[in-house]
Amino acid sequence: MSDGDAGTGTGAGHADREFVVVVVEPETPGNVGTIARAMKNFGLSDLKLVDPPEIDRDSEAYGFAGHAREDVLPNADEVTLDEVVETYHTVGTTAITGEDARRHVRFPFKTPAELRESLATVDTDTALVFGREGTGLSNDELERLDEVISIPANPAYPVMNLGQAATVTLYELRSLFLDDYQLPDVDHERADERDIERFYEQFSAFLDRAESRDHKRERSERLIRRLVGRAHPTAKEMTTLTGVFRRASDLMDHADHADRERPDDADAR
Repeated sequence: MSDGDAGTGTGAGHADREFVVVVVEPETPGNVGTIARAMKNFGLSDLKLVDPPEIDRDSEAYGFAGHAREDVLPNADEVTLDEVVETYHTVGTTAITGEDARRHVRFPFKTPAELRESLATVDTDTALVFGREGTGLSNDELERLDEVISIPANPAYPVMNLGQAATVTLYELRSLFLDDYQLPDVDHERADERDIERFYEQFSAFLDRAESRDHKRERSERLIRRLVGRAHPTAKEMTTLTGVFRRASDLMDHADHADRERPDDADAR
């Protein structure tokens, strides 16, 4: 890709697939510029910012962006995390994992290389979500995302600068974005994000009836989001699962209603 061409965000054989980069509450304009430059390097053009600092053409952002100052940076959209979650298959980045199979906020996680292999054969619009310079993405934010990745680094000091982390991640994923790389054929088309979010809502409604303990419901919701995020379900699979849990909720409502209508033993006598 020539330095004057903007990346399309799609790889060879995936003309309809969209990749976007989302930065949540960046504190330093320079890091936004660095990320925009890395996007330009590796074939992406769609940058979205959640609560960004003021970025003008005299700021560090434009100084650090290189040729991305011509297209990627000035065309960045300001969005909310809600909009991103509702629209894309979301992948959050974290340096601190520190969990195991008993919890599902930061576990299971993939390396960027493992994510590349996973996304190469799935047709889905994906948002790569990066957090703040100082604290990264919060647990509450990660709970809402579909997958988590972490860059393998020195365990004694795994935390990377925001711009560096984005650059490494986009480098590892470059074969998904650049037409010069030959990608395998798509195995199947992933369900629309709205259908997946509808399933999460139905699953949550089912848990409201089936599980009275708040912490158990929250854990189950995190687990199912991680499971579905890794599975890349088809539209038919999502429709079927949503229907199963809707039917289960309806049956539970019917049983509750019947219990309320049934006379107690004293009345029967």
